[in-house]
Amino acid sequence: MAQQEYGLQESAPRRKMRGWWFLLLLPVLALLGMSMATLKIASDYGFQPALGKPWFMLFGVPFYAPWSVFSWEGISRQSMDNAMTLGQAFFILPLLFILLCVVAFRRLKGNKSLHGSARWARKEEIARMGYFGGQGVYVGGWFDKNKNVLRYLRHNGPEHILCFAPTRSGKGVGLILPTLLAWEGSSLVLDIKGENWALTSGWRKAQGQSVLRFAPADASGAGCAFNPLDEVRLTSLEAVQDVQNLALMLVDPDGKGMADHWTKAAFAFFSGLILHCCVMVRSREGRMPTLQELTIMMSDPERSSAELLDEMMATDHAALFRGFAPDADERVGEACHIFIASSAREMASKAENEASGVLSSALVNMAIYRDPIININTSRSDFHIHDLMNHENPVNLYLVTPPDGIDRVRPLMRLMLDMIIRRVCAKMEFVDGASKASYLHRLLLMLDELTSLGKLPVLDKAISYIAGYGGKLYIIVQNIKQLNEEYGKENAIMANCHVRIAYAPNETETAELLSKMVGKTTVVEKKTSVSIGGGRGRSRSVNMTETARPLLTPDECMRLPGAEKDADGNITKPGHMLIFTAGQSAIYGMQILYFKDPTFAQRAKIPAPGISEKYPFGITDSLYFPRPAAWFAPETRAKREVAPVQPKSFESFLE
Repeated sequence: MAQQEYGLQESAPRRKMRGWWFLLLLPVLALLGMSMATLKIASDYGFQPALGKPWFMLFGVPFYAPWSVFSWEGISRQSMDNAMTLGQAFFILPLLFILLCVVAFRRLKGNKSLHGSARWARKEEIARMGYFGGQGVYVGGWFDKNKNVLRYLRHNGPEHILCFAPTRSGKGVGLILPTLLAWEGSSLVLDIKGENWALTSGWRKAQGQSVLRFAPADASGAGCAFNPLDEVRLTSLEAVQDVQNLALMLVDPDGKGMADHWTKAAFAFFSGLILHCCVMVRSREGRMPTLQELTIMMSDPERSSAELLDEMMATDHAALFRGFAPDADERVGEACHIFIASSAREMASKAENEASGVLSSALVNMAIYRDPIININTSRSDFHIHDLMNHENPVNLYLVTPPDGIDRVRPLMRLMLDMIIRRVCAKMEFVDGASKASYLHRLLLMLDELTSLGKLPVLDKAISYIAGYGGKLYIIVQNIKQLNEEYGKENAIMANCHVRIAYAPNETETAELLSKMVGKTTVVEKKTSVSIGGGRGRSRSVNMTETARPLLTPDECMRLPGAEKDADGNITKPGHMLIFTAGQSAIYGMQILYFKDPTFAQRAKIPAPGISEKYPFGITDSLYFPRPAAWFAPETRAKREVAPVQPKSFESFLE
């Protein structure tokens, strides 16, 4: 049998019987015809005992062996002819009927996969994709027409998810909130408006989890604080790479790359300065410096930049290391001193104007850390990045900032995400030839409006391997144009997201992409033509034509029914959506509305912890300090070893 040269090939092709079924049918029809001929003769002779013993009785009628008609003697010619005519009729008429059906079927069927075989996924296919498993994040719903019920679709694999959803389309009520009201592991939530904290932190806290609200522009003191310099592994050989990663984000806060000389030179000098500042403050005060202290060291009006460079070159950093970290590897102090001194010496060798330009390039992006509120919220660490996946209970970090302040605090948010992603991907263990989870809890990175932070180069690279370290990305953007503007058309985000979700798009580029992703199908059309001759005769012909069309055209994508809203703009009915899974047919789904589900609605009503008139947003947890925290940075406490425990169930909380 020749293999089909187009379309999808079956993994285990079915063997078609072709004409074999017809050859098997012939002896069956022959036996049927002989049986009817035998029965006719037996009936004509009144079923005489002389005909022999019948095979069986059916409804009081004896049936003889089909070939008995050839062994009976003395049968009249007339009776034999009538019996043969009847037998031939039972042989020929069914055969003709079957042949006509086959011809008609082949004629009318057409080739339904000639130009494309795209179709919507069926229930059994959705089940094989694992979406009915009842665990993981929510990717939408699917309406079961047979049972007249909306079934939730959940994804619990390590693969990442990308969602295209315009603003006010229902992504929050249909994807983000249901997921955060059900996800059992740790989470990092980019929560620009703060509504995810307000509606989900209460339930997650009731589950025995820790909830942290990092709002760098919040002056209430009820949010958590995070000092990026606390993450520098100062007493290990990783200290240099840690300060270099920090310096890269501080001198290039927009992720545009170090294309010019000034930025590259600022990076080289700033890396050494950060490490020098860490060593000096740790030696003098027993703690890590803050970003404001780093800024002040660079722009101290009481000493010149030349004096700062002299201090960096003259200080015996190795001796300071031996003082505050006597048990550390001796190579660390020596390596740090060489790194700091060489960066200072390189800066000192530059002409005065060039050195001034380099210093200005390093300082220009540090102005945000002079803000007293920003300084308060970065003066200590209520958590460490390691805690997100390795604390005794899952930890949930909400990155909150008002939309009107996102441009100002964007560098800090980008810095935090860069550090978290790098640290998550820092360690992998292997046992018996296979990777072993080196964490207690998986980390869901719910990145709504990701492009509002600009391009994150580390994300563009880490998305291809972060799943192996326990990280699961759930990225939400408004459209493909927005994503391409930041990450380019050949971005790794689109290529590495196994599951893609789409609400009704509001611009043509995304609609065209979705139409291509759904694929093309073949439409078989039947055309009948009748021709009338000069006389009374006429002829009728039927032609089958196969034409290609997208399963969903771009304009149909843009007309995908959206969520219905009332006069106040509140969603009242769910809209339709598309769900794409790599290697599978697309799912034509329906949005979830969390407030229509009694379980979700009840969970969302649990208030954020510590809400009061004084603290309208609630009070965040702290893994190391009492809450509400003082505005001044207390002495850092040593991190304790913890063991995993079973979180409380929602049902036990209700009791």
